[in-house]
Amino acid sequence: MTDPTLVQDKRIRRTKKLLRESLVCLLKEKDLKDITITDIVQQADINRGTFYKHYQYKEDLLGEVIDEVLLDLVDSYREPYRQVETFVVGDMVASTIKIFEHIAQYANFYEIVLKTDMLPGVQTKICNELKKLPIQDLVNTQQNNHINQELQSSYYAYAILGMIIEWVNEDFQHSPRYMAEQLLEIMKYNSLNVVYKINPNQMH
Repeated sequence: MTDPTLVQDKRIRRTKKLLRESLVCLLKEKDLKDITITDIVQQADINRGTFYKHYQYKEDLLGEVIDEVLLDLVDSYREPYRQVETFVVGDMVASTIKIFEHIAQYANFYEIVLKTDMLPGVQTKICNELKKLPIQDLVNTQQNNHINQELQSSYYAYAILGMIIEWVNEDFQHSPRYMAEQLLEIMKYNSLNVVYKINPNQMH
């Protein structure tokens, strides 16, 4: 016999998911201040009473949307080293890089954050998550003591965010797999002592 509590929990999760998706969809069209609870419930095909069972304000719903995305972002970032004791970048394979699959899953949200000014401050939150994870999770066994770890984390965070922004701005022209492969190639390439020849035609 099915546990009625589990059925209710599943129904609640589905309802809240519909409301989150409804809000994100509406944010692609207009500012949060112009979105009403009626707009949200009509988009989700849910009555107002159901909304108020779970949220008091639309801002509460938005906060849950952001929290969900950031939590999944962290999980996807950690995937390559989740099951290992020692993490070697050179041994990594593209299939373990899940961050671009995460971006694709929440494509509408990232389009709002990166292509509009609808959610000011959220891009900074995303970058802060990307900056703090290496410091929290990883201990570099070959750390150069002359390099400031926080600055190094910022360097990598903005590099990854730059790839994400480019991908979103190009309307996801490439597949998540391709983006993961490119990130891996760039990381491996940058781990080498690369010497550049200067193009004199660009120096005038």
